[in-house]
Amino acid sequence: MPSPLQYAKAVKISLKDHPEFDEAWLRDVIAKDPPILGLPGDLVLKDTERMQPRAGRLDLLLQDPEIDKRYEVEIMLGPVDESHIIRCIEYWDIERKHLPAFDHCAVLAAEKITSRFLNVISLFNGTIPMIALQLDALQLDGKIVLNFTRVLDEISPNAMEEEEELSDREVTDRNYWEEKGSELSLALADECLELLKEIDHTVSLTYNKYYIGLKQGNRPNNFVVFKAKKKFLRVEAKISELDAAREELKKADIEVIGIGKRSGRIRFIINKGDVTGHRESLENIFLKSYKESVE
Repeated sequence: MPSPLQYAKAVKISLKDHPEFDEAWLRDVIAKDPPILGLPGDLVLKDTERMQPRAGRLDLLLQDPEIDKRYEVEIMLGPVDESHIIRCIEYWDIERKHLPAFDHCAVLAAEKITSRFLNVISLFNGTIPMIALQLDALQLDGKIVLNFTRVLDEISPNAMEEEEELSDREVTDRNYWEEKGSELSLALADECLELLKEIDHTVSLTYNKYYIGLKQGNRPNNFVVFKAKKKFLRVEAKISELDAAREELKKADIEVIGIGKRSGRIRFIINKGDVTGHRESLENIFLKSYKESVE
């Protein structure tokens, strides 16, 4: 029988004031282990110290190959300042213009993000997709632990466009989505439909140009919509408690790819086996979304 875990007190340290650490050290740690940041997806390193035309060097460029999304990461020891915020946004803008086929998100990581600068960054979010991470460095038994906390989450700048897409009900059919997505992703949509039918047996799928929606009886009710991809199914559920929904999905190891504060939708990915393996969590999300849609 394993020994019970013992409490141990860690001491918070400042990397900026410590003689053994600098930004290059922190950059190399993240480069070797991108998941340490706690960002969505199975991230891989694309580049470090990436040269930017007339604008310096981007600390880290990370990518989620499953959804063709890139993260432009700017790191800073000590409290965040104006110059790092500007550089973070500038590098994001350069990269998105250079490779428009990818989705891009600016990431700013610092040891301290004051409420003043957090408010400033929040003003950009929604126009510029941006994530802010606060780093705590902890010393324990001669070792150092790095803990990144997301203090500002990404808000999709395309929320209004997504709502316009949902209002466009140009009818297609299953064959259209099978070609656009795959048999696998449509099978996942069918599995989700079975869960939804347990909530309301009158629910059925409708195939539209930009999304696979829902019909409740004879009327549209797109409280949940689907977008079939080649290797997975993208799901968007309209729900008021976005943060709670994200935490529930995160605990179930379901990948959340964004939340739309304006649209009120949480976007996540379902892979093969997820509906069976995480049935309870998905049922909870679908049920809450359904109840809010009929209230």
